[in-house]
Amino acid sequence: LMDLEPGTMDSVRAGPFGQLFRPDNFVFGQTGAGNNWAKGHYTEGAELIDSVLDVVRKEAEGCDCLQGFQMCHSLGGGTGSGMGTLLISKVREEYPDRVMETFSVIPSPKVSDTVVEPYNAVLSFHQLVENTDECFLLDNEALYDICFRTLKLTTPTYGDLNHLVSAAMSGATCCLRFPGQLNCDLRKIAVNLVPFPRLHFFMTGFAPLTSRGSQQYRALTVPELTQQMFDAKNMMCAADPRHGRYLTAAALFRGRMSTKEVDEQMLNVQNKNSSYFVEWIPNNNKASVCDIPPKGLKMAVAFAGNSTAIQEMFKRVAEYFTAMFRRKAFLHWYTGEGMDEMEFT
Repeated sequence: LMDLEPGTMDSVRAGPFGQLFRPDNFVFGQTGAGNNWAKGHYTEGAELIDSVLDVVRKEAEGCDCLQGFQMCHSLGGGTGSGMGTLLISKVREEYPDRVMETFSVIPSPKVSDTVVEPYNAVLSFHQLVENTDECFLLDNEALYDICFRTLKLTTPTYGDLNHLVSAAMSGATCCLRFPGQLNCDLRKIAVNLVPFPRLHFFMTGFAPLTSRGSQQYRALTVPELTQQMFDAKNMMCAADPRHGRYLTAAALFRGRMSTKEVDEQMLNVQNKNSSYFVEWIPNNNKASVCDIPPKGLKMAVAFAGNSTAIQEMFKRVAEYFTAMFRRKAFLHWYTGEGMDEMEFT
């Protein structure tokens, strides 16, 4: 756990999960990055990065067979984007043959926390394209919509949003942690989802999502899960898969079910909606089945899709970026930290 200010760490430490982390593994600075990518990447972050890498090295040395790294960060602020991408490139240098996987929270279209979000996000994407193997994109607004519309929560809290993300995250790694009929790991996900090295930005989804009231009327079957999983309202980022085509898709099922049924359903989806899958990658659906379902559910599925619709999101951020950069708005915050205008162009 790293941050450039101590406040967030203290709340984690005092929270219910404070005991999960080793006390040495909290690494924090004192100043904060002030939503400034340059501070996180060049000045403040660079001072702190060695102690973070130390912690990473200690943890990595304790592993029997290190599969890869999983990192959660936001791209709107300064620390998650600036220092996060710095950490990724350093870890990449240290462990070049291990999988680098990130869960990145991108600035949402309507809700904006800070005015310089587009700058931070664009500078981060530039790094993520080069240095990561798989990037699961999340979006607070899309998560909020899922909570509001599908789960029927009138006032979703950050806890509810995080719960959704955690469901998708645990789906991505459940086969490493539990036995299953058809196992899959981070490397297999990367192999099956990434057609070209730079196209590793995935949409994330999870099923079953039902409101508390209508839970008892909902059948939990593989067809039902498959249908909800490919539903556009289920995507955790603000891009509509119906506006693009899937290059590849992966479904990570959990629970007691037959692999035959899973394969049939995946084929079924592909045949019925063949226009939504590119024709130049045959058999571009991957499925895995893990025996142990999440707590409180009989079966569940996590979804990762590599769709061309994700470009809507990049375009949106790029438009905001150009609108601000054309007028050189707020640029002095970045140049003052030692960045050059050439880095933006």
